[in-house]
Amino acid sequence: MNEKTLIVITGPTGIGKTAVAIAVAQHLGCEIINADSRQIFRDIPIGTAAPTAEEQALVKHHFVAFKNLDEYYSAAQFETDVMALLPNFWAKGDYAVLCGGSMMYVDAVCKGIDIVPDITDEIRTQAKQELALHGLEPLLKELEQSDPEYFAIVDKKNPKRIVHALEVCRQTGKTYTSFRTGNKKERPFRIVKIGLNMERAELFDRINRRVDAMMEAGFEQEARSVYHLRHYNSLNTVGFKEMFAYFDGTMDFITARERMKKNTRVYAKKQLTWYAKDPDIQWLHPCEAKERIIQIINNIH
Repeated sequence: MNEKTLIVITGPTGIGKTAVAIAVAQHLGCEIINADSRQIFRDIPIGTAAPTAEEQALVKHHFVAFKNLDEYYSAAQFETDVMALLPNFWAKGDYAVLCGGSMMYVDAVCKGIDIVPDITDEIRTQAKQELALHGLEPLLKELEQSDPEYFAIVDKKNPKRIVHALEVCRQTGKTYTSFRTGNKKERPFRIVKIGLNMERAELFDRINRRVDAMMEAGFEQEARSVYHLRHYNSLNTVGFKEMFAYFDGTMDFITARERMKKNTRVYAKKQLTWYAKDPDIQWLHPCEAKERIIQIINNIH
């Protein structure tokens, strides 16, 4: 009996993951699980480079545009949802493809997320209001007092992680660190991790050209259509932040576009730094990826 296999296709933003995932899924006759934390939201397909209707017609994609911009969603919820969905895949075949560059989402499925208590709506709303009214600094000070161990390692510029850690502290009266065991969960299926990469100059050129293509496709209009929702975490991301600054009058259009390119390149480097810690990833150039992935799968069966 063949072991069920989850093929993970990840890598930095703009590398071409969607095209490779579709080619592999078509060859294997399976479906795709989206692991991009922004593509899960409706109404922002250009800004998130979500799979197009044509691409989704080629292969069925799951977890694309299934949440409203004001809805909360987390890597822990993603883990739960994917683990509930996979048995349906295994009933139909031996393969599934997970595609995306959101590191926490990929790790949630491959390694598991520590179980953290549910947060009440009251605590979540209060934390969100405090962030909106007073900014991040008071919350950082509270986190330093409540959980100095997590404060020492958290990204001080990531509101989502800081607020979430504080929510857990307030909800439980315990440190967020106490829930972070770091233990890898055993999965009842094989995982093949593929990372896509290329020379840095080539990647950065792809990113720059993709930003220009997004603008030509109507990204400014898309950003304007959700500008009134800019306080939601779903829009606290590269592209929308720069366009919102342009709409606010704090940045001109040319500067916003070039800053968007720069910040996307910075994010790509951050992703690659994260992936470098994972010895299970097999690195391939997108141009050779489909054929090599098929070879890898054939060799393990």
